[in-house]
Amino acid sequence: MSTTAHNDTSGELVEISEAEDAVDPIAGQAVRPQSSSSADRFMRRVLRLPEGTSSTAAEARSAFQKSLAFTTCRCLLMYIIFPFVLPAVGIASGVGPVVGILIGILAMISIVYSIRRFWRADHSKRWHYTIFGTAIIAFLVWATIADTINLFD
Repeated sequence: MSTTAHNDTSGELVEISEAEDAVDPIAGQAVRPQSSSSADRFMRRVLRLPEGTSSTAAEARSAFQKSLAFTTCRCLLMYIIFPFVLPAVGIASGVGPVVGILIGILAMISIVYSIRRFWRADHSKRWHYTIFGTAIIAFLVWATIADTINLFD
């Protein structure tokens, strides 16, 4: 674990471990040096992230878990509950597409939110999750289009 040193607001030299997030004593926000590659700057502009703000890795993980929970619920409802369980009980016929569209939209919003959190935290896996989240969003867009077509058939 390496450390970096910088002057704080009082002018004293302070060492900060790179494994931890430092906290700005004035703003109360996590402070981490953001990478400055052109691809990273481009993604921050696409995601409309303000310069100089950041979040913690814990916040990024929490957002990831919530978006994964939405997507998991959607898949369970659309591929197990609605097609097999509810028709066997004799209820909820034709409800699947509407619920699928609503949950799919919530899942897409949640995934974009978590991608933004990964980038705000300057998480080491931000590119991995961005690709993963984009693939899931593409699937959800396809599923939403299919649900919309099924809704009007």
